Amino acid sequence: MACWMATTPLSLCLSPTLSPFKFKCYATHPQPQCSSVHNDDLQALLQILPSDLHHNLLNQPNRTHLLEVILDLGRFPEARYLGKHGNHYLRNSEVTVKELEYAYGAVGEFGNDNRAGIEGTLHRISAIRSRNGGIVGLTCRIGRAVTGHIDMVYDLLQYGKSILFVGRPGVGKTTVMREIARVMSDEFHKRVVIVDTSNEIGGDGNIPHAAIGGARRMQVPMPSMQHSMMIEAVENHMPEVIIVDEIGTEAEAHACRSIAERGIMLIGTAHGRQIENVMKNPTLCDLIGGIESVTLGDAEARARKCQKTILERKGPPTFDFLIEMRDRHYWLTHQTDKSVDMLLRGKSPQVEVRKRDEKCKVVIEKSKAYDKCQI
Repeated sequence: MACWMATTPLSLCLSPTLSPFKFKCYATHPQPQCSSVHNDDLQALLQILPSDLHHNLLNQPNRTHLLEVILDLGRFPEARYLGKHGNHYLRNSEVTVKELEYAYGAVGEFGNDNRAGIEGTLHRISAIRSRNGGIVGLTCRIGRAVTGHIDMVYDLLQYGKSILFVGRPGVGKTTVMREIARVMSDEFHKRVVIVDTSNEIGGDGNIPHAAIGGARRMQVPMPSMQHSMMIEAVENHMPEVIIVDEIGTEAEAHACRSIAERGIMLIGTAHGRQIENVMKNPTLCDLIGGIESVTLGDAEARARKCQKTILERKGPPTFDFLIEMRDRHYWLTHQTDKSVDMLLRGKSPQVEVRKRDEKCKVVIEKSKAYDKCQI
């Protein structure tokens, strides 16, 4: 199959002769060892941990792949690493109430979503509480300012079209949002506004992290206010690009449509592994145009060789492109309207496969059948 570099213009086409579409489960792909420059401010996160864990993690040779540290009351503290499965215990003694209280005090105030950050960094600390409101567990997620992911999607940004990223948690959606914000503001010289609900994109504190470049950041007081802050950003600050992470409610989906209809480029993420998850989600399906039941006439049904009642796309999609991040270095690009229409007809759409080769160069395979892609 022919390969193209990432600067090649997008070309997605449809074929009526494809075999019926079949949904399958995912597996983990081997990760190419690409050397991306990053700044993780790891020392700031280690300061809130017990001193023995601090020194243990600091001396780990693979600390650059550290994903999160888990502190659960009465259990051994655990470290989780990118690309590795299983438990990696940091010591053979259990986490105590005193250690959790120390970490809680060092972090500061948690929001209504039980999340907190460390000022000036991209780290996120999430709390698990007991029925009485006390903290019995902490998930300390390491946030890194990684560069190099943008070349996987750089050519699409030049079109000025809205893009939705979907993928499992931890695949790197927020990292990509952060770098897109920097590139759109500093290289494309666009007016970029980030609606940052949990301060994950721009980091904690009133001064946003340098990783977002010249993009402006609007903090959201509560997660339930994200949709109203999105509209406020449009009405008050004249953005050309709006970036929003974790679109998850009907109100946020409606806000996205309102923004897209005003001609503003929208970059967003949603939880889900593939386009089917968005199509079947009644809360989010408006992002891909919505789905409605249509009754055909007898002649039309015979011509299509289908039942009289079928499902069709209701309107134009909010996002022109949908990218499935199946792994950090393996993405599938959908032209949203064409892919949704084909899937509703029981056929497999054509997609672009974006991946890295052994030398970490971006390779694009055009017009590949969706059901033939790696899973």
